[in-house]
Amino acid sequence: MVPLSSPHVSRRRAVFGGLLLPPVLAGCGTNAIAQRGATFDFADVAERVLPAVVNIAVSGEQTVQPPAEFRGTPFERYFRNRRERVQGAGSGFVIDPAGYVVTNNHVVGNAQRVTISIQGGQELQARVVGSDELADLALLRVESRTPLTAVSWGSSAAMRVGQWVMAAGNPFGLGGSVTSGILSARGRDIGAGPFDDFLQTDAAINPGNSGGPLFNLAGEVIGINTAIYSPSGANAGIGFATPSDLARPVIETLRRDGKVERGWLGVQVQDLVAEDPRSGRRAVLIAGVERTGPAGRGGLRVGDVVFAVNGERTETSRSLVRSVAAIPPGQTIRLTVLRDGRTQDLTLQVGRRPPGPG
Repeated sequence: MVPLSSPHVSRRRAVFGGLLLPPVLAGCGTNAIAQRGATFDFADVAERVLPAVVNIAVSGEQTVQPPAEFRGTPFERYFRNRRERVQGAGSGFVIDPAGYVVTNNHVVGNAQRVTISIQGGQELQARVVGSDELADLALLRVESRTPLTAVSWGSSAAMRVGQWVMAAGNPFGLGGSVTSGILSARGRDIGAGPFDDFLQTDAAINPGNSGGPLFNLAGEVIGINTAIYSPSGANAGIGFATPSDLARPVIETLRRDGKVERGWLGVQVQDLVAEDPRSGRRAVLIAGVERTGPAGRGGLRVGDVVFAVNGERTETSRSLVRSVAAIPPGQTIRLTVLRDGRTQDLTLQVGRRPPGPG
């Protein structure tokens, strides 16, 4: 994984992104197991799932960016005409014996060559079936003469804070490694993007673990290790994983269509400090509207307060963005808004979200 901004430093000192990544965790299940506490033996789970966990090596070239002090000078062209080789490593896991592999988008990036190493040392060349920058997910495909060992998805929503988890991956290039811990928190927003909803764990996650699976005690994938919070770039006991309930539909869409198209309204939103006068609950303020965007054409205005999307309550800007993003472009959406002291419903046609991380 990469630090939550850069490979070693971020605004929140978290490790995020490309090739320095956190390991995956495994969750626990029954009360009987929980009562056994730290004495639980992960050996059976590890033996069963490790053959499906892969190491990912990437290589390619990128244009060298000129240092700030040379921009606007005759030396800038010299730097822009140069290219440098880039290499990196991460983790992933097989979800289909036919050769489909899940990892983080930042692990593969714009790599020109992606190599998958499976347990036993076999190396296979992979192609990127599709990737999604906003969810930081990618789906790869390899061709193997024999079926690969695969793992199944579990429900991240079924996990409770305090349950055991196990992470597997390729920390510091040491393939086939597992670590254990607990689910520390849910719904973490780490400033990575509009779809932040991370699981937090204290299982050791280090550079090279990005894209690896986080397992529950049944050996099901309940998360994909994506980032760590770290002052040094190494494990500090706080790792973040993309929940399986968020990742699974994205991966299924990538497998079917090769890309993910999300709904978009063309608005800037913010959480409303004041509470909904009707119910005492929070709402979302429309702080900006693009005149030529779907919202502008549909009559949404700056200052409107949104309480519901298609009849379902929405209390945060993040939940509103997600609700809109889940609606296919071209379909309609009904927003319940408060305007000039009166409640009304507005029906808008959802547009296609433009490319980019925002």
